[in-house]
Amino acid sequence: MHHEYHHWHSPALGGTHMRIHVWGHGGARLLVFPTSMGDHREWPDRRMTSVLRDHLDRGWLQLWSVDTVNDTSWYDKRRHPHDRALRQLQYDAYLRDEVLPLMNARNGNRFTIATGASFGAYHAMVFGLRHPDLVQRIIGMSGLYDMTDWLGGVTSWATHAVNPAAFMRHEHDPGRLAAFRRQDIIMAIGRHDPFLQENRDFSALLWSKGIGNALREWDGHAHDWPWWERMIRLYVGGHD
Repeated sequence: MHHEYHHWHSPALGGTHMRIHVWGHGGARLLVFPTSMGDHREWPDRRMTSVLRDHLDRGWLQLWSVDTVNDTSWYDKRRHPHDRALRQLQYDAYLRDEVLPLMNARNGNRFTIATGASFGAYHAMVFGLRHPDLVQRIIGMSGLYDMTDWLGGVTSWATHAVNPAAFMRHEHDPGRLAAFRRQDIIMAIGRHDPFLQENRDFSALLWSKGIGNALREWDGHAHDWPWWERMIRLYVGGHD
């Protein structure tokens, strides 16, 4: 299986050293975000490249596994919530201005799928919804999309910009709504997952704006790698 490794000091992130693993030689680009404090090695280490091996070997998918800056954004409780949100916006600029151009240079297929599990699902959703022109499919597995509790009640233009439940609630621009309606949005979550109701509420919010999405409720907790392996296999090509 074709494999590449890229790393550089990101201008958007103030020189932070960022790394990317790339698996596969072509096809739709699968932009993968790790869980919580995971990094670019998580999906390969969790054998997700083996789970998707036939897609990668046949040139249907190219998997791009990236680092996050969770340790200096959402998980850095010493920072004010507004500053944590600003760091997330820097990360958004890194993805848009550095990662996507690299993907374009290495792969002529412009169909991009953003995905992740647990906190990685948040990253997939916020990036995909902030840039519906760049991301055609979003697959969130066991995710959280309302960051209100993480922000401790603090509201600012920055916290609003990185909270999907907040900025989608106030989205009324006809052009952007049309772009969202062209996206393929899939949320999979266990019926015993503590974020189930939040997923239902977010799905309903999107539907209220005419934005189609597939909410798939799995039996049990379904919040671990054996379920995420099955989910990504089932949904990577679109709705089941």
